[in-house]
Amino acid sequence: MVIKLLSNAAYLRGTIDGRLFSSFLEHMGRVIYTGIYEPGHPTADDQGFRGDVLQAVRQMGVTAVRYPGGNFVSNYHWQDGVGPAAQRPRRVELAWRSVETNAFGLNEFMRWAAKAGAQPILTVNLGTQGIENALELLEYCNHDQGTFFSDLRRSHGIAQPYRVQTWCLGNEMDGHWQIGHKTAQEYARLAAETGRAMKRLDPDIQLVACGSSKSDMASHPAWDLEVLEQVYGIADYLALHQYYGGQEMGTASFLAQSLDMEAYFDTIRAAITVMRKKTRSQAPMYISLDEWGVWSKAEHSIGRAFERTPWNIAPVIDEQAYTMEDTLLFASMLLAVLKHADIVKIACQALLTNISACIMTTPDGGIWLQPIYYVFMMVARHAQGQVLHTVDVAMPHYACDAFDRVPVLDHVQTLREDGVEAVCFAVNRSQTETLTLQWQLEHLHPVKIEEFTVLSAPDKNMTNRSHPEAIRPCAGQGARLAGDTCQADVPPLSFCMLRVSLHNGGGQSDASV
Repeated sequence: MVIKLLSNAAYLRGTIDGRLFSSFLEHMGRVIYTGIYEPGHPTADDQGFRGDVLQAVRQMGVTAVRYPGGNFVSNYHWQDGVGPAAQRPRRVELAWRSVETNAFGLNEFMRWAAKAGAQPILTVNLGTQGIENALELLEYCNHDQGTFFSDLRRSHGIAQPYRVQTWCLGNEMDGHWQIGHKTAQEYARLAAETGRAMKRLDPDIQLVACGSSKSDMASHPAWDLEVLEQVYGIADYLALHQYYGGQEMGTASFLAQSLDMEAYFDTIRAAITVMRKKTRSQAPMYISLDEWGVWSKAEHSIGRAFERTPWNIAPVIDEQAYTMEDTLLFASMLLAVLKHADIVKIACQALLTNISACIMTTPDGGIWLQPIYYVFMMVARHAQGQVLHTVDVAMPHYACDAFDRVPVLDHVQTLREDGVEAVCFAVNRSQTETLTLQWQLEHLHPVKIEEFTVLSAPDKNMTNRSHPEAIRPCAGQGARLAGDTCQADVPPLSFCMLRVSLHNGGGQSDASV
């Protein structure tokens, strides 16, 4: 089957913000302890940060990291995690029913983020805390000196302020599971007043208000409209979260769920447009998808120990091994983000280590990479500049339980800022058919196919858990360039990347593969 795509540099969807390739750390299970932080590990540095994990994070291309939650933050006292480690209290942690030692806290995170080369995104507690607590944390982080909390930071050995730019006003406050869950009216009022006070202290920060926790929340989109009306002109982003499971639906329906994510973005885009008009504001408002990922099915779960034995330290919780099938939905979710790059400016893959994660650590001190790691890495490295508005010619579709028209090939094309490279990312949703991709780059002057990489597996249920090299990117076969058209064969149930160098101002094409 031939799939024809047409791109033209004159037609663009949006500018790619580097923070679309962010991730997320929470004090949950083994995400922090034995995930990124493990004093005594053979690769640990003098601050207890695992060197093998740091290396993998850098290679992955993570640009920013959200911390410390997540559900954890809604019952968290940030002051428990600063100052001399020996004096920090142990606390009962209600979100995940564990014991938090506070051996790793704010300053450890900031040092770790600097080593990872990632911008910090901090979340304030609006569950059990409020305006005063948020202001104290902001003062500790961003104020120079001469006040109580800025001098407290300096007494902890941090002379220069962190100047954290992005702050989340609570987490999933629409969820009944959240400690301190609020109605839309309650949360919107608190978020607006907290945000207004925080910007009085530091006018340069950007704020993220809680939108809906999932597209199927009963309160969506009423929650989002209420919050937007109260925080418009104060907050800069509305936070959305989205996870998908449902492998039991079958591959066709499971992989189609990224269409729901696209509709989710479109709904919030419309809500933002309405509230901009209603509030008569000239301020822009964007989406922060500050949690997103796939939940694997039960047989691929490594454990949910907290339900059986609560009040442990760093218990095994929701550790999942991703299949090739899971990886394809993950890829389409990331492509959905790129398709909406004009409105989505932050996206935090959740989580970074051990829980719905890209990077896994093992009890014996080892490390292995999930197949989703490679999808993230490929896109983070090469999706730069602008998203091209690409036309597909006679795209074949299929129908499934929830969607009438699902494109067989999911795809996004990008154009680098300097105009010398275009990239096509694609997911073949067909379970049986190799698709011949014909990508015409009109007025873009393709010169050479620089790379054609494919991520696939002989079995859609294959994982990297037992064999860490089982699913990894490989060179694709048969990519070719004729005139202004690139052609490549995309195997069934695969993710691929086709990179093409361009010559501004024309030139002869090179048909090398």
